[in-house]
Amino acid sequence: MSFALGQRWISDTETDLGLGTLVAIDGRMITMLFPSNGENRMYASEDAPITRVLFNVGDTVSSHEGWKMQVEEVIEQQGLITYVGIRQDTGESGTLRETFLDNFLTFNQPQERLFAGQIDRMKRFSLRYQALNHQHQQQKNELRGLVGGRVSLLPHQLHIAREVGRRRAPRVLLADEVGLGKTIEAGMIIHQQLLSGQSKRVLLLVPESLQHQWLIEMMRRFNLFFSIFDEERCIEALHDSDTPFDTEQLVLCSIEFFKKKRRRFEQALESEWDLLVIDEAHHLEWSEQQASREYQIAEALAEQTSGVLLLTATPEQLGHQSHFARLRLLDPERFYDYQAFVEQEQQFQTVANIATELLTEQQLGKEAAGQLLTLLDNPEATAAITLVSQAGEQSEAREQASRLLLDQLNDRHGTSRILFRNTRAGLSGFQTRHLNSYPLPLPEQYQTALRVAKMMSATQNQQDKLTQGLNPEKIFQQFEGDSASWCNFDPRVQQVLDLLLEDRERKVLLICSEAETALTISEALRVKEAIRCAVFHEDMSLIERDKAAAYFAQQEGGAQILLCSEIGSEGRNFQFAHHLVMFDLPLNPDLLEQRIGRLDRIGQTQPIQIHVPYLSGTSQETLLRWYHEGLGAFEQCCSTGSLIHAQVADALIEQLSAVAADEEAMQTLNQQTANLNQELKSKMEQGRDRLLELNSAGGQNARELSEAIATLDDDPTLANFTLRLYDEIGINQDDKGENQVVIKPGSHLLFPAYPSLPQDGTTITFERDTALSHEDVQFVSWEHPLIRNGLDLVLSHEFGTTSVALLKNPAIPAGSILLELIYVVEPVADSRLHRFLPATPIRLLLDKHGNNIGPQLSFDAFDCQLTPINRHLGGKLVKASQPVIHQLISGGEPVAAEQMQQLVEAAKQEMLNEFDHEEQRLQALKKINPSIRDNELEILLEEKQELLKMIEQTHLKMDAIRFVVSTPE
Repeated sequence: MSFALGQRWISDTETDLGLGTLVAIDGRMITMLFPSNGENRMYASEDAPITRVLFNVGDTVSSHEGWKMQVEEVIEQQGLITYVGIRQDTGESGTLRETFLDNFLTFNQPQERLFAGQIDRMKRFSLRYQALNHQHQQQKNELRGLVGGRVSLLPHQLHIAREVGRRRAPRVLLADEVGLGKTIEAGMIIHQQLLSGQSKRVLLLVPESLQHQWLIEMMRRFNLFFSIFDEERCIEALHDSDTPFDTEQLVLCSIEFFKKKRRRFEQALESEWDLLVIDEAHHLEWSEQQASREYQIAEALAEQTSGVLLLTATPEQLGHQSHFARLRLLDPERFYDYQAFVEQEQQFQTVANIATELLTEQQLGKEAAGQLLTLLDNPEATAAITLVSQAGEQSEAREQASRLLLDQLNDRHGTSRILFRNTRAGLSGFQTRHLNSYPLPLPEQYQTALRVAKMMSATQNQQDKLTQGLNPEKIFQQFEGDSASWCNFDPRVQQVLDLLLEDRERKVLLICSEAETALTISEALRVKEAIRCAVFHEDMSLIERDKAAAYFAQQEGGAQILLCSEIGSEGRNFQFAHHLVMFDLPLNPDLLEQRIGRLDRIGQTQPIQIHVPYLSGTSQETLLRWYHEGLGAFEQCCSTGSLIHAQVADALIEQLSAVAADEEAMQTLNQQTANLNQELKSKMEQGRDRLLELNSAGGQNARELSEAIATLDDDPTLANFTLRLYDEIGINQDDKGENQVVIKPGSHLLFPAYPSLPQDGTTITFERDTALSHEDVQFVSWEHPLIRNGLDLVLSHEFGTTSVALLKNPAIPAGSILLELIYVVEPVADSRLHRFLPATPIRLLLDKHGNNIGPQLSFDAFDCQLTPINRHLGGKLVKASQPVIHQLISGGEPVAAEQMQQLVEAAKQEMLNEFDHEEQRLQALKKINPSIRDNELEILLEEKQELLKMIEQTHLKMDAIRFVVSTPE
């Protein structure tokens, strides 16, 4: 480099400093002053990361006084440049010494940076082009919003999520049975709605006890960061807005909060929401005579929110009228009268019966065929009905005809557009459950403690009696104080220890009612046999819980047993374990099912062994027998448990509170429970809507969807691109083993910060199974913020926008030049437009005559033939060929503009075709299916016009440029 005082340079690493002036040369060091902010920088003169600012004839230069001049002549004297040209403000001839150039001058356009000598590494140019293509592919991907969740690829969940998530303003009731994943379905729907731009503001309304569970589930599984709003948060938010709920996009509230704080509820109504999600919707009571306060709150919010999701595992728990009322929340115009709804349900049952007959794969009866002809009055359906009505063996053609009829029934009849319900009876993939019970003697210490407690409390209430019988260790500890010696004599602890020692590789989950009990047992196991234990309870922080779960999931050197308080049965997935110990039993059948549900999930690979040690002759034995002999709750999913418990609760509590067991009364209670259980299950089976279940499960289409996502998971492109991206921008990577990588900002990070990446780093994996078994590890997909933010960082900065390289190809004469231009078709920044017209790269590879040879030579094939050169030599090559480069850029832009117009027209046609088809479909369906809402059509037409205007506003932007010179072989 040749230096002279007064020269203007620009920093290659800190372009935001503007133009620098060389103010001192001291031996091997130079000092640069950046007048835009008054900062100085000292550089080694041999290898300073700076580029000389030089303009050429035809360029426009700016004076620090604000006027501009088009350069006609460049004069160099004693190392300094003087520009001669015509001033744009006066039209007169003028001169401008480089010392007086605009201090705030920056080079943002690729061609400006290239001519100014700001040349990037060739790897970064390639990485930028790859980033553009990956961004384009993901925005256009039909699976967008479904692949990024830390969830198993269960077909029924994916089907519901896609079916509902793609709708405009979806209003549905998700009513899958307990354990089938309503929360996950809701999360995937929310994720899709946000990524697609259909929704921007979401209000999540849940019972107060479930707020943190939802917060964690949305964050851990979908990287959705909701904010819990209580009174304290609302007061704090009022500093920023008169309406506190306007300060966040994703809001989580309890329905109890709105019930207690009327003003906050009114403020929530004043905010605009795109999507309202209400969990435990069966608590919204309604009758024709009266509606509960909770229902009124939900109704007011639902009236002004375009999208509504209601979640309940028991859609008819509070009666048929309340079920109607929840459907009324979704579509008050459709479900306007309860009696009319009851009459219409009879038609739903007719349709369901026909669906059941079609599913038997037998010849369709005459009555059903006649009903089908009435319901499906179109030529395609008539031909299919004729085929399935004929006698003969099942054939592929007949199977396709049945499928067509079922699809049309799904689309046109019943409540399947607004109600989704999957049951275990309609799904497969569950392992068997086995009860292992261990009768154990009641220790003398407990007998003494119970006698003393009885004498001290002559007027005990039933709750005290229940506690004494079900948890005698609590009574003993009340007398003993802080000491926890009960673990030394309680035979249940030894039984757990024996189970662990039987097989040291066995992973065991233990659940008990309280955190203190879990901690005490854990300490005893460590002291007695040095068992590796992890504990999980409600007093731990989220990070501590994650670490405990990760320690348990670790195969080598991890905890053999995880001891949980009751919170351990909420929301966590431990299906890699097959052994569950219930140290005590909950009184609520739903809690029992939740505990077992941590292991009994679709995807569990082994039969589930349920271990229940109990003290003989106590209420522990009574409760165990009621669950097992009456409900069959240990070895079968108990969907009727809460309903039956409500009916027999008094008799059960009486037995549990008794001083001595009454065998006859116990057998009577268990038999009554078993009869009720069988009766309710028979009613449920008779009332199964096979058409509804078929539509909810998704059938073959759902399985194909799951397989498509699994194929995408197996593609190594994401991992290869991500690790290369992190290398280039300065993120350190450390292979942790077990498909895990620890990433952390390096000391030479290119950007001031990397969003979503903590300063102390995080652990990531690209493997879904690894993420599912290690909840402290982030599951990285194309939808993860770490990837989306990385793409945004690269594409929103000058990273890789210029490059100069040498080409060694014997087919191209030495000295030939090629110019690679990357343009981007940029639509309006609205996510709804992405699936029709995402930001699309256009690549041109121009020879010196302006011919585009890009179609004959792909980017990858061209890139691998190139050799990088340093930026100083690159700058000289660019300077020598600047007139030709200008000419090629001018000739390339019309070619790129023509390609852009073709993309715009194709996108417009695709959008119109889809919207017109959907409009025609909804218009036709509305004639026979009143569940199609008027505003559903209005929203469709309104969005169609909005997108049409947006497509017309698309423009073309040059994004990157690479200059290539061929050299001899």
